[in-house]
Amino acid sequence: MKRAFAITAVGVISMILTPSCFAGPREELLTGYAAAAKSSEPSFAGFSATRGQTLHTKAFAGGKADTPACTSCHGKGPNDTGHTLTGKAIEAMAASVTPSRYTDPAKVEKWFRRNCNEVLGRECSAQEKGDWLTYMISQ
Repeated sequence: MKRAFAITAVGVISMILTPSCFAGPREELLTGYAAAAKSSEPSFAGFSATRGQTLHTKAFAGGKADTPACTSCHGKGPNDTGHTLTGKAIEAMAASVTPSRYTDPAKVEKWFRRNCNEVLGRECSAQEKGDWLTYMISQ
């Protein structure tokens, strides 16, 4: 009888401690972006690190002339240190190089709002944010 109880207890604990219990700020950001992307585009099927890489490296004409791409300030690769237009150093964007990156949702949103407007000339969509963040987390 004790064995049956142990199995039942393990089953109940497994249901209670779902993976979302262990989600950190990055996963929570991605979950929020996924919900917003699905809401605005019902055919949304998930984020893509490849699309995120393209967004990071592509030059755009809609933003400021001196910041046509994310790489204008953040360096050619996500593992590289970048610099602002005034020369101030920017730590690498890759989560593996700068582990504290993308752990403060308010800070992430602040920088998306600022940088998307400067590079794209508009706010990034939820899918663009999720794709870009997926790329940086994978690096």
